[in-house]
Amino acid sequence: MIKKIRSFALCTLLGSFAFGQLQAAEAPLRIGTEGAYPPFNFMTADGKLAGFDIDISRALCEKMQRDCSFVAQDWDGIIPALLAGKYDVIVASMFITEKRKLKVDFSDPYQKSAMTFVVDKNSKITDISPSAMVGKTIGAQGSTTQADFLSKVYADSEIRFYPTQDAVNLDLISGRLDAQVGDIIPMLDWTVKSTDGKCCKLVGEAITDPAYVGDGVGMALRQEDDKLRLALNKALAEIVADGTYKKINDKYFDLNILTLK
Repeated sequence: MIKKIRSFALCTLLGSFAFGQLQAAEAPLRIGTEGAYPPFNFMTADGKLAGFDIDISRALCEKMQRDCSFVAQDWDGIIPALLAGKYDVIVASMFITEKRKLKVDFSDPYQKSAMTFVVDKNSKITDISPSAMVGKTIGAQGSTTQADFLSKVYADSEIRFYPTQDAVNLDLISGRLDAQVGDIIPMLDWTVKSTDGKCCKLVGEAITDPAYVGDGVGMALRQEDDKLRLALNKALAEIVADGTYKKINDKYFDLNILTLK
């Protein structure tokens, strides 16, 4: 009788452990994103997250056979919230830079990266060198690589930082900025496809210095989460190989943003 009780207790314990393991395996992957950076991540009219980053995230979760949930987070707090455990990974078109790698690890790149200057279509600015932009007012989203770039290279210009990319765009449209610096893909999308962005144009050569744009765009994780990073890298390679990446890419862009061609 005692043996039967012990066997029952052991089976119950093992069953509870297995159930707990199954629950852990089925836990949704919590994905942090900004929700204010179209066409990569943005809020729809009915308050849902959408965009390239969201579609890529769902494709990755499907490959990993995991449900995923999304958390919208202001950009300037997006890494601190990851480190505090608010979500498991950031998928928000974040440049892979040495500065950020001091705090987080990154997946393999899922986009190429470059920055660009944007000015009003009627602007006479053609030379965007630091000497030519002395005294000019230039804007960028704060806590970004664009902000770092302007702070270090354009110290003799008047630099203004904003909480979101939309706020930068608005001040350029309103004439409160002579120029702005942004990620080349959303800036190209904004100036070509949006109604308000038709006011403006890209100017100068693309900025590709790895000191500022890093090694591409990746998914950020806590440094101890190697297993998740490897799983994301495997899933990314699979969606590129089977054409899923290209299908999502072509929904939003006229060029392949994995190669910028």
